[in-house]
Amino acid sequence: MALVSLRQVLDEATKGGYGVGAFHVNNMEQLQAIMEAARKTKSPVIVQASRGARKYANDRFLYHLMLAAEELYPEIPIVLHQDHGNSPETCISALDMGFTSAMMDGSLLEDGKTPSDFEYNVRVTKEVVGYAHARGASVEGELGTIGGIEDEHGSGKSRLTDPDQAVEFVERTGVDALAVAIGTSHGAYKFTRKPDATVLAMDLIVEIHKRLPNTHLVMHGSSSVPKELQDIINAYGGKLQPTWGVPIEEIQLGIQHGVRKVNVDTDSRLAITGAIRKVFAEQPEEFDPRSYLKPAREAMQELVIEKRMVDFGQAGHAGDYDPIPLSEMVSNYSKKTMENDKFK
Repeated sequence: MALVSLRQVLDEATKGGYGVGAFHVNNMEQLQAIMEAARKTKSPVIVQASRGARKYANDRFLYHLMLAAEELYPEIPIVLHQDHGNSPETCISALDMGFTSAMMDGSLLEDGKTPSDFEYNVRVTKEVVGYAHARGASVEGELGTIGGIEDEHGSGKSRLTDPDQAVEFVERTGVDALAVAIGTSHGAYKFTRKPDATVLAMDLIVEIHKRLPNTHLVMHGSSSVPKELQDIINAYGGKLQPTWGVPIEEIQLGIQHGVRKVNVDTDSRLAITGAIRKVFAEQPEEFDPRSYLKPAREAMQELVIEKRMVDFGQAGHAGDYDPIPLSEMVSNYSKKTMENDKFK
């Protein structure tokens, strides 16, 4: 199984009625955890890198780690996705390197902090769509803004998606997937209580899906921030304040109404940090990185399996379809062989 386009993986998820987790990667151990979880659950997977991850690890290291994953896990459909591209140049650099998908986040200006206007968002997103589709790759856009700041990206404020604008945005840009803002936020500190309809606008997803039934929707800031992971960190010297994430049942409701890609990062960080803190607390004499990175890798793998791939419904679907080469995707895009926004 080769690296595949986001479009193919989400089209198949629509057919099967499930969501696909998009997991952030910064280093080898995280990628190993994601891929082992995918193998054990027989799941397609979206591996994504932020600008911060690309800067931290170096593009070439990240890309060659992905080539190793492709070689070692040939049975798994893998999407390599640029998350929150702040400009067409950022997205194009990822696509040129071999990423099979890119998110052009035109909801913010190039500084990654200042909210943009609608016309700017349309213009930069359409530019990336044209470049990506000519290479068989896919594009995710965003309308509205997600709360919080992560990897130096975000305005810190949430601006909910307007359903009318969503229809116009998809029609004018041709995006393959649309990230919608419903009140979630980046980072661990999302909500001060368990969110309900007054803080999490799931009705927007329902409404947008009604108007755009053939557009794949994306939920950002969707870590559940499990209390048990917070407790582990705090039990071994951490000082996390009480916080709540997005309940799994709300994500599953979104999946029932067109959400096909679900971004998860904070939960993975919590699992890794808790495992490392535990080793340091129980074995203060330890100094071998392998001794604390191995349990960290295992903790993330367990999280991805039990609380994400199974809950999102993607488990068991890795072998449902053959990969469409990007060269064939180019033909699909260029010939506009879509029927109701779906490839024939």
